[in-house]
Amino acid sequence: MADISSNFLGIKSPNPFWLASAPPTDKEINVTRAFEAGWGGVVWKTLGEDPPVVNVSGPRYTTLMSQDRRVIGLNNIELITDRPLRTNLEEIKRVKRAWPDRAMIVSLMVPCNEESWKNILPLVEDTGADGIELNFGCPHGMSERGMGSAVGQVPEYIQMVTAWCKQYTRLPVIVKLTPNITDVRMPARAAKAGGADAVSLINTINSIIGVDLDRMIMNPSTDGWGSHGGYCGPAVKPIAQNMVAEIARDAATAGLPISGIGGITTWRDAAEFIALGCGTVQVCTAAMVYGFKIVQDMCSGLSNFMDEKGYKNIAEMRGLAVPTVKNWNQLNLNHTEKAVINQDSCIQCGRCHVVCEDTSHQAIFAVKDGKRHFEINEAECVGCNLCVSICPVPDTITMRKLAPGEIDLRTGQPVKGEYANWTTHPNNPMRANA
Repeated sequence: MADISSNFLGIKSPNPFWLASAPPTDKEINVTRAFEAGWGGVVWKTLGEDPPVVNVSGPRYTTLMSQDRRVIGLNNIELITDRPLRTNLEEIKRVKRAWPDRAMIVSLMVPCNEESWKNILPLVEDTGADGIELNFGCPHGMSERGMGSAVGQVPEYIQMVTAWCKQYTRLPVIVKLTPNITDVRMPARAAKAGGADAVSLINTINSIIGVDLDRMIMNPSTDGWGSHGGYCGPAVKPIAQNMVAEIARDAATAGLPISGIGGITTWRDAAEFIALGCGTVQVCTAAMVYGFKIVQDMCSGLSNFMDEKGYKNIAEMRGLAVPTVKNWNQLNLNHTEKAVINQDSCIQCGRCHVVCEDTSHQAIFAVKDGKRHFEINEAECVGCNLCVSICPVPDTITMRKLAPGEIDLRTGQPVKGEYANWTTHPNNPMRANA
């Protein structure tokens, strides 16, 4: 059986599934329930200085639903813990003593001055916690006070605060990055320059989830007014994976340990993040939607997958997909594919034809011998994969790679076997051999 245990920065846990810093990790009772359910670790909800922050006493969350009423996105305006610092520290100490085999990371956010960080770090160390996570990502409430993403959007601040923490604590330092930035590589490089042991990403994305059209106010609202919040859930997964991959393949940060966050709901989601370079994954929205016991399916699913593929441990599969992520100008422009429709499993719904005819390349015939029949017109097919993406029957439409020398009916030219990209393409006026 595959070993799904994790050793991240020397922090050991029975599996790589950690609860992210959020409402599910705000109290001893929640975290205890999580560990009883099987979670490998938690990042305790962000601690700050006393007096504690004040949250709104009204709607803090709202969701974006799919047509079948599944939650695909969650927006929140909740701030860091609103409980006294001492209360949190005492509970963290008790939980860690009761569950020594689980990872206990403490998220921190204090004002951007050296003394504040110097004061809080020893208090966290005294709890027996395994590491700290610097919350440089919160996009609402705290950022208006000069914390959260207000720090995470300035690489110089990231490097400065990270260096302070490395000076004043022996614990591993994880820097949590904001996605509300143009190029996530810059803050990651700054974290590394400051001595960070790892980064975690992504934090939530600035968002307004919707508008109540009957009352013409944003939703949710507090006494008729609303504020932008942080967006998370399955819908942010593609954004998170791109940012994880950018850091994993950047020469300046390659090898920097990553804890992946963003829409992880199933073992498959987790496996994808691991394949893109993550050593652990953090989950929030899925736990808030389905409860803590989902981790059991995540663990068994990941273990079964690794057994099937022959991976003995997490390290063997970590980062395997990173070398396949390239810039567009490195893609092989001599590679050619065509769609193929399996007539045995085609249900004749016609969705492929409609979208190809209306929005793509008019490359699907709809009639054959006077009957409804969908077939690829290779003379027009550009291999765009749209029909594959929208077909409701799995594996009914697939892509076929044309072999070198085979005639591409769209261009009338034989497919070339050698690799060539945009940097040398004759249509590029700045090509390397121009």
